Amino acid sequence: MPKKLLTRLKEEIRRRNYSYSTEKNYVRWVVRYIRYHDTTHPKKLNEKDVTAFLTYLANEANVAASTQNQALSAIIFLYKNILETPLERLKNFKRARRPKHLPVVLSEKEALTIIEYIEGVENLIISLLYGSGLRISEALGLRILDIDFGLNQIIVRNGKGLKDRVTMLPELVKESLKTQILKVKHLQKMDLEKGFGKTILPKALSRKYPNAAKELKWQYLFPSKVRRVDPRSGVRHRYHISPRTVRRALKKALSKYSIQKHVTPHTFRHSFATHLLKNGYDIRTVQELLGHKSVKTTMIYTHVLNKGGKGVKSPLDR
Repeated sequence: MPKKLLTRLKEEIRRRNYSYSTEKNYVRWVVRYIRYHDTTHPKKLNEKDVTAFLTYLANEANVAASTQNQALSAIIFLYKNILETPLERLKNFKRARRPKHLPVVLSEKEALTIIEYIEGVENLIISLLYGSGLRISEALGLRILDIDFGLNQIIVRNGKGLKDRVTMLPELVKESLKTQILKVKHLQKMDLEKGFGKTILPKALSRKYPNAAKELKWQYLFPSKVRRVDPRSGVRHRYHISPRTVRRALKKALSKYSIQKHVTPHTFRHSFATHLLKNGYDIRTVQELLGHKSVKTTMIYTHVLNKGGKGVKSPLDR
């Protein structure tokens, strides 16, 4: 396995400020691509070899369309930015199409009832998914300075597509958020007394403000109970809690509340959008709050609203 190649790949991903999960996935797919071709160096492979690997993933490994597309993105990144030999013939390669499914949406009563069954900090996180339309990664990635109580808004930094946006701060969670910030403050104080208390900042910020890592405002709003070593910097710090923790709490709540729907944390974001449209808010406004690049993506929630024959009243009901 060409270790220097993988090292260069990691360095380029970090230089572009991609997330650590993207780094892990890209490296994993490049390794799998090389092993598929009997550890042949990618420089000796061409477009046909890439197509053969992608075809194998689709036809033999039976991976989902999104998984095949992720593998393709990793390989294109490798050839374009590391090997500096862009795969020209793959420009017209047809990516696997994701099957179109309507999102699962809860009623207002269902969403609020489920949230009531969730305890602790997970209750606050799920409340933000439903009350602010956040993705779970966005909610867990919040820093204290991202909560603006004065303007009643939440700043989402480096959301999907590395874009920042602003969404609303629900009145109902403001006191709980203030209490959570006090808990983080106390936790960081104890960490500082033990010689820790630093958090991981984006590279540009860490160079410009070397002492900012110890400031309370940059701490994660939902820090982990344990300190771990950051795989990139080597600094021992408190990362945010794991998404698995939230999913477990949600699963526990669903076991208490019988509902015949496949509910995940993302279901609350879908419900947020659908309920805003149902209450008469403009679709462009909802698009901005969700951070969708195209209004076409937001349009799917209008289909949910019109489910049951596109809103047409059945002649039987007449």
